[in-house]
Amino acid sequence: MDEIESHQIHSEDELRSRFKDRNPLSIQKAHARLNRHDRDFIARSPFLVIGTQGANGVADASPRGDPPGFVAVIDDTTIAIPDRPGNNRLDTMTNIIENPAVGLIFLIPGFDETLRINGRAKITTAPSLLAEMAVRDRAPGVAIVVEIDEIFLHCAKAFRRSKLWDPASRQDRSEMPGLATMILEVANDGPVDADVGKDADEKVEASYERTMY
Repeated sequence: MDEIESHQIHSEDELRSRFKDRNPLSIQKAHARLNRHDRDFIARSPFLVIGTQGANGVADASPRGDPPGFVAVIDDTTIAIPDRPGNNRLDTMTNIIENPAVGLIFLIPGFDETLRINGRAKITTAPSLLAEMAVRDRAPGVAIVVEIDEIFLHCAKAFRRSKLWDPASRQDRSEMPGLATMILEVANDGPVDADVGKDADEKVEASYERTMY
């Protein structure tokens, strides 16, 4: 840790001195209104990550997923994200109430590029909007509405380095414990009985279908 601290970078000038100049297109590609490519990307995307930060400065990143096109485009500068049933921690929405600044990354399976949106969010219970977002005849209780400040496409390097969509890079899920088992070990500050963990994991899997919407 001492070495890390002694080599810490403290200024933007110091940081940029270690990198090549920015490609002008990396700046020029940013825009503030949805174009046809942005709309098409959002319509194809079944998954995004939303980054928020509360008034206390603690940051959070949360996944959102649904059938492709689940994010509604309201107009050229506004989109809406349905909130589906979850664990009710409400970290994202609590942060938005305290600090509306958000960052989004949209993913499409098989696409190495991503779409990024930065803006300001608010939470709404507008009945007509929520009704349009219903799945299996169940409308979300609230939606996150994002007023766009900046949009741009992000290059493919991270996905190609990670080989995220490459079938050969898939890992065996059974090599790690189930979600419930891992959470119970954290809560109990140590290993749990195998049968207890197995039962908890099975209940989680059963609840996914029951509480998906």
